[in-house]
Amino acid sequence: MANKHLILTAFFFNPQGDNRMSWRYPTAPGPEIFELDYYQRLAIAAEEACIDAIFLADHVGIWDSFQSNIPHYANARLEPITLLSALSAVTKKIGLISTVSASYSEPYNLARKFASLDHLSKGRAGWNVVTSGMNEEAMNYGRDASIEHRTRYQRAAEYLDVVKALWDSWEDDAVLMNKTTGLFADSHKVHHVNHTGDFFKVRGPLNVPRPLQGHPLIVQAGGSNDGKDLAARHADMNFALLRSIEEGKAYREDFDVRLAKYGRPSSALKVLPGILPIVASSREEAAQKEALLESLVPEQVGIDLVSSWVGIDLSGFPLDGPIPDLPDETNFNGQRTNLAKVKQYKQEGLSLREVARIVANAGSAPTIKGTPNEIADQFEEWFTAGAADGFNLMFPTIPEDWMRFMKEVVPELRKRGLVPSTYGQGTLRERLNLPRPSNQFAVQHALINNG
Repeated sequence: MANKHLILTAFFFNPQGDNRMSWRYPTAPGPEIFELDYYQRLAIAAEEACIDAIFLADHVGIWDSFQSNIPHYANARLEPITLLSALSAVTKKIGLISTVSASYSEPYNLARKFASLDHLSKGRAGWNVVTSGMNEEAMNYGRDASIEHRTRYQRAAEYLDVVKALWDSWEDDAVLMNKTTGLFADSHKVHHVNHTGDFFKVRGPLNVPRPLQGHPLIVQAGGSNDGKDLAARHADMNFALLRSIEEGKAYREDFDVRLAKYGRPSSALKVLPGILPIVASSREEAAQKEALLESLVPEQVGIDLVSSWVGIDLSGFPLDGPIPDLPDETNFNGQRTNLAKVKQYKQEGLSLREVARIVANAGSAPTIKGTPNEIADQFEEWFTAGAADGFNLMFPTIPEDWMRFMKEVVPELRKRGLVPSTYGQGTLRERLNLPRPSNQFAVQHALINNG
């Protein structure tokens, strides 16, 4: 099924924006980032603009392994399922996607939470699967360092199999609630999972009926080979970090080959590059804002962040010198996508200072800046070239950039027929032209009955 429109998701990395020090920006909010009213106002603005989904990032730890004299506590954030459940009550159509680690949670608990969110939101839930490569996270769960990279992805693959089985453990028509017979559910249509694997042993069934979408939308954000293979097998959407149309087209082609190995068509997976839009009245105004944001980030924070990405303390290396030799990706247990990006910058000849500035201000995603018309031009170019199915909007500042995009860029995209003026009918899956998964137990049941 081809995309009918540009898919847009509004991303929260930090509550005040995607810049590492966005909380210092003059219009940035204060302690209200821990209150529902703040998120409610942003969610309603995004829904009024017909943005497809809100997308919450998450970590289960505070980044502080390479600590300068400025503590890096700005990634404090609310627990995402709690927040999205609250937002489901004040929105009607916008999708609700949450990051949850497959390394530091249990399949049964996660399957139950997302099934519940899908019911509460009437079919709008999505799960961004991550495997958590930060040592700070591992140390909150009884470990001294993160789980070995390949093991993380092997665990995640089994985790996804278990979660899907739990969502399928109730067939769609299993609930009877027959007051005359006293039968709450058809016992032939509620199934034990009875999973025993390398990492998990789960009996089932889930104690929540099957989600309205069958399975909540599954998103995957890793760019390593292990991550892309996981996405090709399981995901409906991939959050990518791409810097050009040519890179996007090559990335899409690679995914199409991987999808074919699992018998899936290209249309089964939507690719959304992350992008940081700075909306302004002129290029000069946009450049001034970008410069202001850069000035808010202490240089040492950028050095610490690059150190975290590559697993080496870089604080003793010359700032204007080259990036030193980096670990081999095949033996690296951190986030290999981040390591690969730094290696790419190293090959391009960037100094440590330049890389630190890029990483601290924009991560690995490109910044596009300019007038609403100029930003819409770039979105349209990527979309029509087949380099992206849409974009994950990583606003440098929130609420300022968030609100300007909704009020100024969305109308321009709408004029071009790239985004709709109203939401379509149905669940999040249906609106994104993604198929509703069949129920594995119902399929087995039918085969037996027809056998």
